[in-house]
Amino acid sequence: MISAVILTYNEENILAKCLEALSFVDAIIVFDSYSSDQTLEIAKSFNATIIQRKFDNYASQRNAALATVSEFCDWILMVDADEIVTSDLQAEILNAVAIGNENTMYRVRRKDMFQDKWIKQSSGYPTWFPRLFKNGCVTVAREINEEYITTGSEGLLQEHLIHYPFNKGLTWWFDKHNRYSEMEAQKMIGEITEPLHIKNLFSKDPILKRKAQKRLSYRLPFRPTLVFIAFYILRGGFLNGRAGYTFCKLRKTYEWMIDTKFKELKRLQNK
Repeated sequence: MISAVILTYNEENILAKCLEALSFVDAIIVFDSYSSDQTLEIAKSFNATIIQRKFDNYASQRNAALATVSEFCDWILMVDADEIVTSDLQAEILNAVAIGNENTMYRVRRKDMFQDKWIKQSSGYPTWFPRLFKNGCVTVAREINEEYITTGSEGLLQEHLIHYPFNKGLTWWFDKHNRYSEMEAQKMIGEITEPLHIKNLFSKDPILKRKAQKRLSYRLPFRPTLVFIAFYILRGGFLNGRAGYTFCKLRKTYEWMIDTKFKELKRLQNK
């Protein structure tokens, strides 16, 4: 038995498309942060169970959502409202849960869409996101850009989610990343003092590797510009045309917002 869990807040633009692609699961839980648009009406039309909780941070919200899944459910598919499960990924998920192995968590890659095209190189593809969990075997840490901890082993699914991060428009994207950058700057204040273990940059553990990469990047001068160069030139973002250039500039802007807020927090801290 598979339960799908979707975190929502004002997702009327894309939620129906997300839920249509989940017709193969046994139950759907829409874990909502008190939406004010048509999100709940759309969820009801798909017979989803609706649970509401005031949002505090992403780790707490996801852990609370995972805790609502029935103990009689074997697997949890946690997708974001702007992620669409393809038919090929659906078949792979059903096969993964049917076979007996020790995996308690599976990671999936996403195809990020911007200006009607897959910005493969600009988005840093491939990045593996935990999405399929054995019930009761996964917890979530870190308030933003979360880390998933599982009691067993991990597997990789080869098919993709289709990701529409700009489905609410550019203004919404800037508003969202204004909030994200504040949270990341707060995390940087705490994490910058922690030791950097170079060996973890090459770890097969994605959590250790991600932590090491972040701690290294926090120490680099001209970080926003370096991020732009890394994605647009070194990783081939220029191959994605105008969409790739624009997205890489947006990514640079986001990193600049984090750095600016981090420096201001340090200034206030040292007063």
